[in-house]
Amino acid sequence: MINKQAINELSELESERLYFRKIGPQDAEDIYSLRSQETTMRYMDSKYHQSLKDSEAFIQDNLSIQTKGEGMFFAIIEKESGAFVGDFVFWKIDDRHHRADIGYMLKPDFWGKGFMQETMKTLLAYAFDEVGIHSIEANVNPENGNSSRALLKIGFEKEAYFKENYYFEGKYLDSEIFSLLERNFIR
Repeated sequence: MINKQAINELSELESERLYFRKIGPQDAEDIYSLRSQETTMRYMDSKYHQSLKDSEAFIQDNLSIQTKGEGMFFAIIEKESGAFVGDFVFWKIDDRHHRADIGYMLKPDFWGKGFMQETMKTLLAYAFDEVGIHSIEANVNPENGNSSRALLKIGFEKEAYFKENYYFEGKYLDSEIFSLLERNFIR
């Protein structure tokens, strides 16, 4: 059974270099700067945020999902500088099957520094140990090799490759599906 209390009462987690906290309205400008750029959105199948209002609505939608116990949406904060590094989300948390999907994004200034590995190790451990998740899925654009490599490093396995799996802005996109069982998680 999924521990919804662990989802709803979560305040803050930390790793060696990072803090992770529930995303909130105070993060709208950072979410906008992250989700309004081609550099960070090029592998996504969602629209760029056109305004701060888009980011505010995005945050509210995700907080609503978290309140229902169906997701967790984290701000990733660098301890040393206090800078917003990116976001990480568990969504489609399934109480019956003890599974969830993940999504994540980092600001380009923080790429290549091991922050996503550190984030995944901390947040996936929380999902497995406290929330009661058994399996996690990630859906990745095949052109995003960095994301695929990050998943493989902590034990995810590539399960499938779907051709033309999504229709977005006038074209079909392929997707790779990765999964991780709790017992295969490299801590």
